[in-house]
Amino acid sequence: MTLFYDFLDSPIGAIYLLITAKDLKLAGVSFVRPAGARRGAAPARLSDEFNSYFHGHGAQFNYPIVFMSGTTFEREVWLALRKVPYGQTRSYKWLSQEVGRPGASRAVGQALSRNPLPIVLPCHRIIESGGGLGGYSPDIAIKRKLLEMEYYQAASK
Repeated sequence: MTLFYDFLDSPIGAIYLLITAKDLKLAGVSFVRPAGARRGAAPARLSDEFNSYFHGHGAQFNYPIVFMSGTTFEREVWLALRKVPYGQTRSYKWLSQEVGRPGASRAVGQALSRNPLPIVLPCHRIIESGGGLGGYSPDIAIKRKLLEMEYYQAASK
């Protein structure tokens, strides 16, 4: 499958959107430039959704996505992230229960570390049961910034 990327400047730094060339679905979100893909222009609707998110106007991403990797379990975990409301958090335990695997908190954490669509599938909203941030593959500082941004934008409404 042929992919291209576009760059967005955001309050948390550079974001790269990996998009399928044929049907223009979102295949990845990264904080580093994707290797091996050419640069192109993201569809306006996708850019608008990210801009709305970062300015507190839209919390939901509806742009079509495609998974190019992941096991069935990982994909279930990633899609379940959509159930966590903007400006709120849930625990790894909650997410493991949500996907029908109540004893699989560690496996859920591993699945989250491979989430190809951070922000869109908001793995940053998953924290430890005791309130600790837990991990975040891109960078824990980015997780903290996203949570703070969402918390304050949600609280101001």
